[in-house]
Amino acid sequence: MGRARLTGLGGGARRARGRRGRSDRGSIAIFVAICAAFLVLVIALVVDAGGRLRVAERTDGVALEAARVVGQQLDEAAVLQGEGYKVKEQYAKDAVNSYLGLYDRGYGLAVDDVRFSPDGSVVTVTVTADYKPVLLGELGKRKVKGKGSATLVHGVEKPETD
Repeated sequence: MGRARLTGLGGGARRARGRRGRSDRGSIAIFVAICAAFLVLVIALVVDAGGRLRVAERTDGVALEAARVVGQQLDEAAVLQGEGYKVKEQYAKDAVNSYLGLYDRGYGLAVDDVRFSPDGSVVTVTVTADYKPVLLGELGKRKVKGKGSATLVHGVEKPETD
């Protein structure tokens, strides 16, 4: 009799334990799959955000150099006639386009704007570039703007702006 009781209890305990074990089966795999997908998404966002910052930095650098190139486009006739140091605007725009044509290595660089201060001593160049994310594809495609300015200075001993 004692034996039958133990067998009976053991069988019932096994059945109850079996039901509990089957209800949790595979739940860890689903949890790991969800966490892995989330982790891949976070990594994609970090990599693409870093790439966008890199393109923004490069665009700012190109805009600064383009502004420097513009500052070198002096109107020699105005200097020789004693009218002061001025930049010829058409030469400046042509120089910026030429510079970007030499520098562009698949970044989609384009001149957005070239502005001069009222006295013509400061030039500001705005450049745009295409940003194509590596992992997010078309979802994160953006235009990135960079701005740079240069002041026309001259002088033998120290920089002068007049």
